Amino acid sequence: MSSDETPPETSGIGSTRVAAYLREAILGGDLRPGDRIRQEEVAARLGASRLPVREALRMLESEGLTEHEPHKGARVTSLTQHEVDVIYRMRERLEPLALTESLPLLTDADHEQLEEVQQRIEDNTDLEKFLDLDREFHMLTYSGCSIDPLMSNVTRLWNSTQHYRRSFVALGGRSRMWVVNSEHRLILDAVVRRDADDGERYLGGHIRRTRIELGRHPEVFP
Repeated sequence: MSSDETPPETSGIGSTRVAAYLREAILGGDLRPGDRIRQEEVAARLGASRLPVREALRMLESEGLTEHEPHKGARVTSLTQHEVDVIYRMRERLEPLALTESLPLLTDADHEQLEEVQQRIEDNTDLEKFLDLDREFHMLTYSGCSIDPLMSNVTRLWNSTQHYRRSFVALGGRSRMWVVNSEHRLILDAVVRRDADDGERYLGGHIRRTRIELGRHPEVFP
C-alpha cells in the first residue's frame, strides 16, 4: 500500500458523521416521528458501511431521537399525547433546576450573548430558524450547569419533543410570538439579576404554557 492510501480500517464515513447527518434530518423535520430508518439505505446514501450506521443509531437512541422496535429496526421516536404531556411535566421540574445551577456561573459575556440571541428571535420570521434560536437561548441559560446527568436528561427531553414543539409553533404562527418573547424577556431579566426564584417561576410557567396549549391540539399527535 502506498503512503498516500487510506488504511481500510480508517476509510469511509464514521459513526459520528452518520449520527450528525441523521440528527440534523430528525431535528430539522425531514424525518418525522415514526419514520423508519433503514440501515442499508443510510449506508448507501452516505457511502458508509453498516457498522457505523448501527453505532450512530445507538448514539441517537441515547439522545432520545430514535427508538428500536424488535423485528422492525430503528425509527424516529414517536410519542403519544399523554407521553408528551408527561415529558413536559418532567421538563417543568428539571429545567428550572438546571437554570438555578447555571445562574451563578454565567458571565456578563453570556448575558450579552443571550440578549443578542433574543433580539434575533424577535427579528426572525422563519419557523425553522426560530426553533434553532429558541434552543440556543435556553441551552445558553443552562450552560453554567456542570451536573452532567441533569443536562443529559434535559437535552434528551428537548430532542424527543422537537417535532411537537415545531407543530406547536406552526399552529400559533406569528400571532403568538409576542407571548414567547415576553416570557423569554422575563427569564432573561431573572438570569441577569441572578434571581433563581424568579428564574424558576418564569421558566416553569413558560414550559407549562406550551404543555397546556399542546394538549388542546390532539391533531398534532399520531
